Amino acid sequence: MSQRRIVVVAALQREVARFVRGWKRCENSATGIDCYVSEQVVVACAGMGASRAVRALDAGLQWGPARAVLSVGWAGACTGALGLGEIVQAEVVIDARTGERFFPMDQPKVGVRGAVVTVSAPASVGEKQRLLASYGAAAVEMEAAAVARVACARDLPFAAVKAISDDAGFEMPDISAFVTKEGQMQELAFGLHVAVRPVLWRPVMRMAAGSKLAAERLSEALQMWVEQAR
Repeated sequence: MSQRRIVVVAALQREVARFVRGWKRCENSATGIDCYVSEQVVVACAGMGASRAVRALDAGLQWGPARAVLSVGWAGACTGALGLGEIVQAEVVIDARTGERFFPMDQPKVGVRGAVVTVSAPASVGEKQRLLASYGAAAVEMEAAAVARVACARDLPFAAVKAISDDAGFEMPDISAFVTKEGQMQELAFGLHVAVRPVLWRPVMRMAAGSKLAAERLSEALQMWVEQAR
């Protein structure tokens, strides 16, 4: 009988690099999807956004029966109570576009519980404030609702674990022109863009530091989650 694995969906490999270090890597250059496989877990990364998250989940499910689906990655804080690197576990996932609500499985506790809201683009400070007022959002991101929708349709338990990479008062630089159709960041092009615009140096440095800390904390949380879920 095939091993029933936890299928973990992340947008970018950088979000989970520490967690999957040393794992078997299976890269599909034609689809832009990376899978990392261990005995207990398969991690799939396919880029930012809902459609790419669905493709990542489909790829992860190709490795055999799943016992749970987990949406992970970076998120923005919608409340000043959350600092950089803090872990948020969704007590509800809300799709801001449709208003749908998805309720996760009972799961190990590795962070603060709160509402995670999925949007279609990186959230500004004003948008974070609106989501807090409208939904009581703790964190905002771009993939969890899509993952939850597919998991529920397939009658699979799901959860969402996010790490705060930008706080509630941080205005994210506009990166839309540097995201490919596969949901990947064109880092070299963005770096050249930033290099000649001193006004962006400080926010980009803050963004990089927040992302690095969030990735470190996320790796620790995922390790704990998987160990407790065995």
